[in-house]
Amino acid sequence: MKTNQPLRILDEEFVPAEGALAKNFVSNVFSWMVIGLLITAFVAWYAASNGLYVQIVGAGGLMRWVILLAPFGFIIAMNAGLQKYSATTLTMMFIAFSATMGLSLSSVFLIYSMGSITQVFFITAGTFAVMAFAGYTTKMDLSKLGSLLFMALIGIIIASVVNWFMHSAMMDFIISVAGVLIFTGLVAYDTQRIKRIGAGVEYGTAGATKLAILAAVSLYLNFINLFLFLLRLLGGRD
Repeated sequence: MKTNQPLRILDEEFVPAEGALAKNFVSNVFSWMVIGLLITAFVAWYAASNGLYVQIVGAGGLMRWVILLAPFGFIIAMNAGLQKYSATTLTMMFIAFSATMGLSLSSVFLIYSMGSITQVFFITAGTFAVMAFAGYTTKMDLSKLGSLLFMALIGIIIASVVNWFMHSAMMDFIISVAGVLIFTGLVAYDTQRIKRIGAGVEYGTAGATKLAILAAVSLYLNFINLFLFLLRLLGGRD
């Protein structure tokens, strides 16, 4: 499972953000997220369909670990380089991150049927859209919810590591259900947080673009993890 929460900005007292600045910024963030998802989907499908993923995994060695760990490296580098890197550099890193994520997720097309993948994708997209809308429009402060969800996320990461040794079907089911609930909540939380950030950003500047890319990574990871947990629950294997 991929780590979440690459962007943690503006943790001060809750202030609802309204107006064109927030709307423009949020729109930009979602555009970057969609671009990232399209890149990931294409690379995953291509690597699975032409045997590239099987060749890399079959060869073993260092390359397999590079594929698995590269997305984490890009997340760390993008966050660390927010002030240092240009908007163009962060854009290229985001594209590379999305591509390596696609390569690491290629096994999905080898394990599950295309019908299941398509069905779960639309369920994920619908759930994501509803929760993002709720997070954007609610007047309730979701900051405390975010702290609880983050602790729960740490919990299922630990449980997943334990179950890697136990191979318990029941624990896997519980982890998957918890994962769906956690990332569903994180969609609303991160959308509200991004809206708040957008209220204080000068739209169209290089700084706004860089913040939008990092915010897009948060929503991107929420979508991917929600999709993967739903696939574990609902997906039909080939």
